[in-house]
Amino acid sequence: MTNNKAPNFKLPSTSKEIIELNMLKSKFIVLYFYPKDDTPGCTLETKDFNSLLNKFKKLDCAIFGISKDDLKSHLKFKKKYNVKFDLLVDEKKEAIKAYKTWGKKKFMGREFVGQIRSTFLIKDKKIINVWRNVKVKNHAEEVLNYLKYDWYAFFTYTNSLY
Repeated sequence: MTNNKAPNFKLPSTSKEIIELNMLKSKFIVLYFYPKDDTPGCTLETKDFNSLLNKFKKLDCAIFGISKDDLKSHLKFKKKYNVKFDLLVDEKKEAIKAYKTWGKKKFMGREFVGQIRSTFLIKDKKIINVWRNVKVKNHAEEVLNYLKYDWYAFFTYTNSLY
């Protein structure tokens, strides 16, 4: 899915505005899809992205968390952990399905359908990297390091060929 056009979406946000991917002005965008507000893994992931937010901003990168939770749940979660970026509401699972993050999961020996924890790094409306079945520990730092080192090294190398 890398280097593919990022599916556009229009979703309500915790800033009470509709966020449309195609209208965002940041050079880079991180979209992380997570299962549920205020659960252990989702809380850790959100807190980690939040603690690194200034480092992402220095790279002109915006962060958005997306789940199928409603606005009331997102607002409570955001306030409880002082989250400084928008959480997007996808109750109808439109972006979730467009990014193919809804599917079969296994947990404690049983299989079910649900939100597959996934992160997308987007530049110029194109997906430049995808992390699927994310393990939460150190994930936000992994995304930041990819953006700081791996992507820039690849971009610089590719441009030096021309």
